[in-house]
Amino acid sequence: MKTTLLQIVQSILNDMDSEEVNSINDTVEAQQIASVVEDTYYNMIAARMIPEHNKLMNLTSLSDSSRPTHFEYPSNVKHVERVEYNVGTVADKNFRVIKYVDPVHFIERMDEQALLVSNVDGIDIFVSTDNPPSYYTSFDDEHIVMNSYDSYVEPILQTSKLRVIGSTYPTFSQTDGFQPDLDNTLMPLLLAEAKSVCFSLFKGGPDPKVEQAARRLKSFVQNDMYKTKQANKKPNYGRT
Repeated sequence: MKTTLLQIVQSILNDMDSEEVNSINDTVEAQQIASVVEDTYYNMIAARMIPEHNKLMNLTSLSDSSRPTHFEYPSNVKHVERVEYNVGTVADKNFRVIKYVDPVHFIERMDEQALLVSNVDGIDIFVSTDNPPSYYTSFDDEHIVMNSYDSYVEPILQTSKLRVIGSTYPTFSQTDGFQPDLDNTLMPLLLAEAKSVCFSLFKGGPDPKVEQAARRLKSFVQNDMYKTKQANKKPNYGRT
């Protein structure tokens, strides 16, 4: 069952022995608490990867013949895990994983296959025009640049042929019915951490019990955020 912003604010007000409200707009204190909840929410999702925020997404082609292999990240993208491009046809799709390489190695490899000049912030790089893409990089963390495209198939790489897996930043709305995009495992942590901040800001200091609950929940959710069983991840110490 999802929890609304109003319910979170009412819970915090109750524990602070403050005036009850039927809407977050009823009192200045309720509005202040709603702002604390929003700040706490964004602090939480910035500091950890939230499973609910993972999705299949797309990037936006620059649709520029002088930059035929460029794509732009949507403004709400937090992290891109995997990029694929359809090197087949619309009727017979064949998605190839496009591997990431760091910018220095990208430039070195592109210079070896110099076929076409493409511009990045006034600086020329080279891309191949006779093969579909196989790797990419990002110079500014706002765009990605792929290494090649097949000019016999398409004049520029297409957004419609991309398939991207990653995570996004959700929006937060300070309205009574807004439901933070967190599951039932993380919602208590949001409430506990927001409550802790509210006691510090509005009651002159933290409440020991609230602080204890927040610490316990933070430790618990680190290992229990996923509904779907995850594989054990071990360091490979450079091994492949």
